[in-house]
Amino acid sequence: MSKEDKHISSKWRRKIHEVIYEADTPAGKLFDISLLFVIIISLVLVMIESVPDLGSKYADEFLIAEWIITIFFTIEYILRIISINKPTKYIFSFYGIIDLLSTIPLYLTFFFGGLNALLAVRSLRLLRVFRILKVTRYIGEADKLSKAIRSSGPKIAVFLFAVLVVSIIFGTLMYLIEGPEHGFDSIPKSIYWCIVTLTTVGFGDIAPETALGQLLATIIMILGYGIIAVPTGIVSAEYTQSKNKDKTLESTPNSSQVNTQTCQNCHSNKHQDGSKFCHTCGNSLDE
Repeated sequence: MSKEDKHISSKWRRKIHEVIYEADTPAGKLFDISLLFVIIISLVLVMIESVPDLGSKYADEFLIAEWIITIFFTIEYILRIISINKPTKYIFSFYGIIDLLSTIPLYLTFFFGGLNALLAVRSLRLLRVFRILKVTRYIGEADKLSKAIRSSGPKIAVFLFAVLVVSIIFGTLMYLIEGPEHGFDSIPKSIYWCIVTLTTVGFGDIAPETALGQLLATIIMILGYGIIAVPTGIVSAEYTQSKNKDKTLESTPNSSQVNTQTCQNCHSNKHQDGSKFCHTCGNSLDE
């Protein structure tokens, strides 16, 4: 390949990269909106196709529509790979795997034949619901929410451990109070009942019959309402704190803002606004 051909190829790859990965450009926004629209159509088709009457009556139409959508996602997947210098960064990333899982089901049907394989084919095609995970990358607030959940991880882990300890204690007490004659024939089963009651699920497969057991169950039920609210409060506090930090940055003169520009070489993103080089590999960023 001559230098001129390489230059043209590099230019086209940069252009494709700008359209697909740069959400802050007009072309990038248009691409994201179009992709969201196709994903929503695909999900609607998956749901409608599961309705027995409609699925059998319009089977051919659903298949044609699915092939069109699959080809679209295949082209998108290939373009994402060829537009970056290190394709493995994308292929083995979370979204790369999701994109692959949401694209291959229809192709996998070629490897199955005969009537006995129809159930397996249907199961494989259900992998198309992974497309809904592709939506999250185009929703700005999703990134803030994921950060809040990650920041809350240690606190929630400690809280869940405390809940587990409480469940073990109350479950053991219930086993001692009710005993096998009332269905609490083991401590693990009593702990299961406690967790079901504490989370306010209440399957009703086991229930205390003694007055003391019912009193303990009442305490667990009331405690359950407070326990449910704790993780929500932890994540909400982290989310609010994150938003306040963003507002502080926006109101600070000459503060460096973070954008969604993605490096074509190493696939790193969230560079400081106005950055000319990647903070990870030093590669020149697109203007």
